[in-house]
Amino acid sequence: MVIDRAGLAGFLRARREALQPEDVGLPRGARRRTAGLRREEVAALCHMSNDYYTRLERERGPQPSAQMIASIAQGLHLSLDERDHLYRLAGQQPPPRGTGSEHISPGLLRIFDRLGDTPAEIVTELGETLRQTPPAVALVGDAMRYTGPARSRGYRWFTDPAARELHVPEDRAHLSRMYAAGLRAIMTMRGPGSRAAHLADLLLERSQEFRSLWEVHEVGIHVDEVKRYQHPEVGRLVLNCQTLVDPHQAHRLMVYTAVPGTESHEKLQVLTVIGAQSLSLAPSGAEPGDRS
Repeated sequence: MVIDRAGLAGFLRARREALQPEDVGLPRGARRRTAGLRREEVAALCHMSNDYYTRLERERGPQPSAQMIASIAQGLHLSLDERDHLYRLAGQQPPPRGTGSEHISPGLLRIFDRLGDTPAEIVTELGETLRQTPPAVALVGDAMRYTGPARSRGYRWFTDPAARELHVPEDRAHLSRMYAAGLRAIMTMRGPGSRAAHLADLLLERSQEFRSLWEVHEVGIHVDEVKRYQHPEVGRLVLNCQTLVDPHQAHRLMVYTAVPGTESHEKLQVLTVIGAQSLSLAPSGAEPGDRS
């Protein structure tokens, strides 16, 4: 497929100008005159340099890779139809739709963007983290840094002892059953050739505990709404986890809160400050090729 530079540039400008700062969780500011978002704001949302994004809008620069197009589609909060259109303008084949897609719906992103001061994350049905707020990173760690099978928190649970350290010991047996039962249910729903089936095969090879649980054929072991953590910086936390599910793409928005007035609520506020400080120290202006 051939890139349509003029069409790509026009579409990017139109989508940028149609978005307002509050649509993507940014402050408007008293002196704002720009119609829609500024180029540098979109570049930051897309995890790329301002120069790279500006060249695309000016019909210049190299043909963007599929990875960069995916990042732009999320940064501009595109619908699936708009995402596919963007891929074709850029001379790329759109990725398949369905439950395996990692493109987050605009509606779910709009909610997520308003939770900057709250621990929240968007995950796939296999527990792969697609987005985290800074307080969520401060709470559970940077789950977006993993690659390959380790992106799945269930896979990490059975293969990486460090994955259990945050959880209190008395909850770990139930969580093991929950991860095994959840993976079995997803594999049955998606079929023998699915990514869930591939993860199950890997875990059957690599974890004796998983093999033992798998043989029991349990399903329907649900996560408790109340989660108990032993955090390395603030100690024990008792949190509620509310979940919003996107049924079309099987993504879940998970939001962690604490009962006001409790010790856990005070500790969660401390983690929110830690998350904000980490964000202010993070490097900006990532170049093309960085992980989106």
